[in-house]
Amino acid sequence: MTAHRTGTRQEWLAARLELLEAEKELTRRGDAVARQRQELPWVRIDKEYRFETDKGTASLADLFEGRSQLLVYHFMFGPDYQAGCPSCSAIADGFDGSVAHLAHHDVTLCAVSRAPLAKLQAYRRRMGWSFPWASSFGSDFNHDFGVAHTKEEWESGFVEYNFRPMDVGPPESGEEDPALVEMAATCGTDWPTYRREGPGMSAFALQDGVVHHTYSTYERGLDVLWGMYQWLDRAPLGRNETGFWWRRHDEYENR
Repeated sequence: MTAHRTGTRQEWLAARLELLEAEKELTRRGDAVARQRQELPWVRIDKEYRFETDKGTASLADLFEGRSQLLVYHFMFGPDYQAGCPSCSAIADGFDGSVAHLAHHDVTLCAVSRAPLAKLQAYRRRMGWSFPWASSFGSDFNHDFGVAHTKEEWESGFVEYNFRPMDVGPPESGEEDPALVEMAATCGTDWPTYRREGPGMSAFALQDGVVHHTYSTYERGLDVLWGMYQWLDRAPLGRNETGFWWRRHDEYENR
């Protein structure tokens, strides 16, 4: 633990009440942003996407499983990966507990990755998960929704991600960050191959047989889905992190 100022219970309470006002304002602001998010125009999807699922080949509409809303987590698991991204895996650890509740509120939660279905199924068994997971192998789905980039796009030095062009530099530039190289290695691939995938989530609505895209988010927009960080933000030392410290839940020692 680091040195930290101490005080009396009365001093703590005074500071806590001041913080409470800031937290309440953050909650109100969050509610307003949620309303703004829900007011985004819906975009009709006419392109046909095909997925492989536990139940066979499916369309995007089929992924709704009879409900009117679909939340897709774009899980980083490329065709050349041997295991899923450890960060996406940490986020996905919280999915199973939400699937049933969402389903009973007319919302289907499903992960989608570009790896072949057999790889996804094997990894899901390893992780002990049960949430729906579809393979978009051979489909444009991940690319069209901004979470997959071609080798040519990557090598150009610029990719479109999080609604803006990003200067990613030459393919070998990621090797300057050992943590990123380590993350790629845990997936059984190299950095350039690993980073051609990106994390994200997208929301869709099904109305009168037509699928509409309603929302997508990337990067820090995914923090709220990562339950571990919500706990850490309330721990005494906060996130208190340097580099790639987390692991897949079956890789920790003395777990």
